[in-house]
Amino acid sequence: MCGIVGYVGDKKTIPLIIEGLKKLEYRGYDSAGLALIEEGKIKVYKKKGFLKELESTLPSSNSFGLGIGHTRWATHGRPSDENAHPHLDCRGEIAIVHNGIIENYLFLKEDLEKRGHAFKSQTDTEVIVHLIEENYQGRLLEALQKTVKKLKGSFALAVISSREPDKLVVARQDSPLVIGLGASEKLIASDIPALLKHTREVLILENGEMAELKKDEARIYTFEGKEIQKSVFRVNWEAEAAEKGGFEDFMMKEMHEQPQAVRETYRGRVGEDGTVWLDESNLQPEEIQLLERVVLVACGSSSYASLAGALMIEAWAKLPANVEISSEFRYREPLLSKHSLVIAVTQSGETADTLASLRQAKTNGAKVIAVTNVVGSSASREADGVIYTHAGPEICVLATKTLTSQITALAILALYLGQVRGVLSCDETLKIYREIEKIPKKIEQVLSEKEKIKDLAEKFYRYQNFLFLGRGAGLSVALEGALKLKEVSYIHAEGYPAGEMKHGPIALIDENTPVVAVATQGEVYEKVLGNIEEVKARDGIVIAVVNPGDEEVSRVADYLIEVPSTLELLSPLVSVIPLQLFAYYIAKKRGLNVDQPRNLAKSVTVE
Repeated sequence: MCGIVGYVGDKKTIPLIIEGLKKLEYRGYDSAGLALIEEGKIKVYKKKGFLKELESTLPSSNSFGLGIGHTRWATHGRPSDENAHPHLDCRGEIAIVHNGIIENYLFLKEDLEKRGHAFKSQTDTEVIVHLIEENYQGRLLEALQKTVKKLKGSFALAVISSREPDKLVVARQDSPLVIGLGASEKLIASDIPALLKHTREVLILENGEMAELKKDEARIYTFEGKEIQKSVFRVNWEAEAAEKGGFEDFMMKEMHEQPQAVRETYRGRVGEDGTVWLDESNLQPEEIQLLERVVLVACGSSSYASLAGALMIEAWAKLPANVEISSEFRYREPLLSKHSLVIAVTQSGETADTLASLRQAKTNGAKVIAVTNVVGSSASREADGVIYTHAGPEICVLATKTLTSQITALAILALYLGQVRGVLSCDETLKIYREIEKIPKKIEQVLSEKEKIKDLAEKFYRYQNFLFLGRGAGLSVALEGALKLKEVSYIHAEGYPAGEMKHGPIALIDENTPVVAVATQGEVYEKVLGNIEEVKARDGIVIAVVNPGDEEVSRVADYLIEVPSTLELLSPLVSVIPLQLFAYYIAKKRGLNVDQPRNLAKSVTVE
């Protein structure tokens, strides 16, 4: 979730770019840099850390006219001066900044190295500027057009060249990029807040589009080189709303970022032939073959993501897998050995109890990997290997996109373990992966129908107790749905295995305790249907999460929430979305702060 700012015009470049980058700080970053043209040459300034560290290195004199800047959220390569953007070609004549992930960068890098290119960073981005260098024949736009056709993955790119000091060239595929239209100046940014001081007239690039910008001209093209006309969008939001992408809250914005977060998490990890790559996990094939058990340690929403992951690991890798709450695990003496794999799942990588569990597992001789969102975090440094979720910063205290990204990362890990252990063939892996690739669209479909959830929330916001029921893959959804409602609306809610309802919770059922049942199709569907009928027999109110066309549940439930069908083990990625929305709208109806609920912290770094 990096930030890009670029400028071509007559104003002083350095302060304008720094000012724009500061407007994007809410996106999160771990290094920053900028490139501009001085005396006919590209000068690059970049620094690990925050913008204040970069500002301390900048010259007092200011150039005018052309520059690009970047705040980096590390993906490939640790936070460092060398890995910070911008990156240069071999001759120092072309500079680039990039948001996104290039899936085939290793292949491209190896090919470039064979042709004599030398690399200075560990990033995927640097291969792009070297490709542009090879393709350059007098016009930067044409070089970029040839380059993007070789890239697989997501990217927002901004490029400048000392050979064409009056032009800024950009391209977009699955990472946002907007163009600001000013009088005798053009600006670009990854998000609108960076533009508002200078203009409210913007062009929004879509996938497969690029632009050549001069101070008095903005020309838009397809990747194939066809020039197109775009409508100007006038921004009427205030600055604070612009940071939220026009959404009322960060929570709503981040729920809508889930399709992209899921995409970024699985990108580049499964090849066209079904081969899974997880080199960063540092799990060797011989170690995987000898594994006897898997233990996932986590807290809160991460523990519910882990429940979904454990089911996938057992089904696809045929390994016993169980989830342990970190705060309990750390005070036990778990039976671990060198043939045990412990997976520490933590959004921040700094969760105190999960870190303690990670350390205990290593002391006991287990192999430990971390699933985390933050490059360079304690968990990523201390574990034997790491799988990054690439969800980008999550400003809202509540986990939404980080939860779905964690489930996605664990799905890829389960495929990897199953493939290495010979449980899954490449064809079988690819079949499952194709279903994972469909998940973002299915999440978008649920989000597009959020008004139905809003209407439902308005019927239930006065209730004080809820029961959430699920079985199998639906249990993690029920638990997370109850947690979200508790966290954001301060309403008492219990998540429970539906089969356990008769062992106590059934005593709570009456007309004042609505029951939310996760009843999507799967192996235990008939069982959940029976549980719903038990609730109705006791005059309970049932809200059921179902797949389209469900006639059985519709006969007995009071309200239905339909979600698209998918593989049963992947269903939490889709089924959890309406429950996030339900909690959100109830909290809003109750007049509460959804981004910063009382008593909660984003990263729990103490016991």
